[in-house]
Amino acid sequence: MSPSRAGSAPARRAPGWDVIVVGGGPAGLSAALILGRCRRRVLVCDVGRPRNARARALHGFLSRDGTPPARLLSIAREQLRPYPNVALRRVEVRSVCTAPGGFEATLEGGRRVRARFVLMATGVVDQLPPVPGLREFYGRGVFHCPYCDGWEMRDRPLAVYGRGKNGAGLAADLLAWSADVALCSDGPARLTPAQRERLQALGIPVHEQRLKELRGRWGRLTRIVFADGSTLDREGVFLSTGQHQRSRLPQEMGCVLTRRGALKTGRLEMTSVPGLYAAGDCSRDVQLIVVAAAEGARAAFAMNKELIREGLEERLRSPSRRG
Repeated sequence: MSPSRAGSAPARRAPGWDVIVVGGGPAGLSAALILGRCRRRVLVCDVGRPRNARARALHGFLSRDGTPPARLLSIAREQLRPYPNVALRRVEVRSVCTAPGGFEATLEGGRRVRARFVLMATGVVDQLPPVPGLREFYGRGVFHCPYCDGWEMRDRPLAVYGRGKNGAGLAADLLAWSADVALCSDGPARLTPAQRERLQALGIPVHEQRLKELRGRWGRLTRIVFADGSTLDREGVFLSTGQHQRSRLPQEMGCVLTRRGALKTGRLEMTSVPGLYAAGDCSRDVQLIVVAAAEGARAAFAMNKELIREGLEERLRSPSRRG
């Protein structure tokens, strides 16, 4: 989709794009939809590595609950087709820097493009522990988010892989979905006496043996095997192992991070770098697809409002337009 075919974009603007969106997931595509409908020229760059690629279905998105993630993205891209001022390209953004009037991005292959604004919708990468069998069951019996997958695992024997405050906290939270929860720390649990006492009171056992592997049959997780030969029957494991930014670009641009490593944004999703916005998992603690889509829409609203303001000021300065 090329903006040159649109014939509908406003006459104002220098050559280039209004917005470059880095990342074509729910946040980025939601922003592109809003901006496309505002007649803005938008370039969406994505390399096709979604965080939830292993998931069978997404959940918690009103009207799309249970939809395969790839299907949601396909629907979103199809719904952008009526807006020829929005371009989708499967290409990596190698760098972004400030430039007169906005930003300049260097794409894979060396091509450079300019835009007034940039939206980072680059997501995060989950840190998976190197336990044999874990990747085999990732997305089917091994998960990160109980809000996304807890319902499907309700009333089953569950385990949390984690340590310290975060591991203990997730184990306690899982009691909302199952009464049978254990904490497996794969070594010292790093719990305070108060945390141990609380878990014991909640009926959550703590297993500090090293994990040897995860086992299952017919593609379903059934058992955790420890290095000492003992086993624990479990049908689901939820990870409390952290994550990191998928892209280095925001930090290279000087964006401030929160103490949890997310991009710090204001009320309308702008980062600490003026004109650079962020939406989706890279910027918030509530990592749900429906929230990512809302953040993308909110960022688009903010960028369009600024473009409107700049356009009106330009018209008022132009004698030919006032006449």
